Amino acid sequence: MKFRAFAMAASLALTFAAAARAEVVDSADTGFTVRQSVEVARSPQDVWSALLAPAKWWDRAHTWSQDASGLYIDAQATGCFCELMPKDPAAPEGARRGSVEHMHVIHVNPGKVLLMAGELGPLQGEAVTGKLAILLKPAEQGKTRIFWEYTVGGYFSTKPAEIAPAVDAVLGQQLARLAQLLEPVPAAAPEAAAQGPEPDAPAASPAPRTRPAAKPPAKAPAKAPAKAPVQGVDSGNESP
Repeated sequence: MKFRAFAMAASLALTFAAAARAEVVDSADTGFTVRQSVEVARSPQDVWSALLAPAKWWDRAHTWSQDASGLYIDAQATGCFCELMPKDPAAPEGARRGSVEHMHVIHVNPGKVLLMAGELGPLQGEAVTGKLAILLKPAEQGKTRIFWEYTVGGYFSTKPAEIAPAVDAVLGQQLARLAQLLEPVPAAAPEAAAQGPEPDAPAASPAPRTRPAAKPPAKAPAKAPAKAPVQGVDSGNESP
């Protein structure tokens, strides 16, 4: 892994990084220290169990094989945070798989402390040493605060002030992914379907009305026969 690729990955918008607090707490010509912390609503033992299963939360983009399933932590002194490489199909029968040590374990106090030494990512190509201290502290309401502090020192071919922010961002991403595994963010509930027709939907046409049957035209009343003129009356006018 080159530093430039490492820095580019760190500069991406991290979905979960907002859950964690991260900072470069110290930087000099000979090294730097970065610190991370996050609080989750789980017990220290729950956090410890998840911490020791990096295949479930470590980002595969920051592995040598691009496959996080080969990651494991052997949580005892002289154990390691290691990565088994995928089996080579061309390898002879019975050949051992390749492997990489990310860090080795120095101090273990289950549910409380994990101290490891090693150079993560591109730092393996530098003449430096690094130590990652992970502390679990009980918090209020049954929660646990997770602290990470990574200190690196030695001879750098790249200025520590340039590489420290990238290391800080990538470690912050891993801690945030661990927090997401322990306390998943619930998916947004789907909105209830709107009642009635959509605003743009045309209104339903009313049912056609049935016209009443046309009545037959009324018969004209029969005319009374004309009366014979009364004597002395001419066309209805009185005679003088």
